[in-house]
Amino acid sequence: MDNDDRSAIEQTLQTYFDGLYEGDADKLASIFHAAAALTFEQAGQVSVLPLAAWLKSVRERPSPQAKGLARDDDILLLDQSGPTTALAKVRCQMPPRYFTDYLNLLKADGRWQIVQKVFATVVRP
Repeated sequence: MDNDDRSAIEQTLQTYFDGLYEGDADKLASIFHAAAALTFEQAGQVSVLPLAAWLKSVRERPSPQAKGLARDDDILLLDQSGPTTALAKVRCQMPPRYFTDYLNLLKADGRWQIVQKVFATVVRP
């Protein structure tokens, strides 16, 4: 992986973590492609949430930062399969919910953008 690409992807992921923790939907929108969607399993069914609907929910809920929740986010895996494609496995939390996210990124117009988010949630007491 080219050092410049790695750095740019890591910066995109840091913006993602910061946006989630701060509840900053505009910050999140800046790193997602407009056509992105979020995909998850719920009650045995695959659900797809359009980006705009997710950003709306981020705007309407109290942020983890505002609630004083502990922050723990990390890049678990970063794989670049070509000059314009990458996959990141990350973890983050909004206790009592803990997330593992698989973020697919594409480099377009010279910048890395999240084009798909597939995630799993675990609820712990």
